[in-house]
Order: sequence, then C-alpha cells, then structure tokens
Amino acid sequence: MPYFVFSIQPFARIRKLAEFTTFKDASAHAKALRAAQVEGGARIKVMFAESEQLAEDLLCQIREPGPAGDD
Repeated sequence: MPYFVFSIQPFARIRKLAEFTTFKDASAHAKALRAAQVEGGARIKVMFAESEQLAEDLLCQIREPGPAGDD
C-alpha cells in the first residue's frame, strides 16, 4: 500500500501533494514541506491507505483522543 502526503487547509480542503512506496520517503518529503511552510499555512499529513480516496476518507474522520497521562 502506498503512503500519501496531503495538504489540509481550513474547511477540510484536502489536496494530495505526493505518493510514495516507503514511509521513509513520504516522511522526509512531509518534513521538508513543513520546514518550508510559512506560519499559519496548511497542515501537512502522511496517510497509509490502499487508495487515495480511502486516505482522504481517513483524514476526514474524527478520532478519539488518546490517554491524557497517568490517570
């Protein structure tokens, strides 16, 4: 399955920026995009999914927050 790099802007505007076969390449590309980004820009995310459509679907889902700490 491929790794997709997306730009996420306000109001859930999602745009695919790149696609990679390895996480290492996708992560490096995303980090370079984040470093070159101006303050207040879009969020850059890496998603692992079977297809671009499924990756976009996963990005739109609301996730449960993880544990807050030692409770």
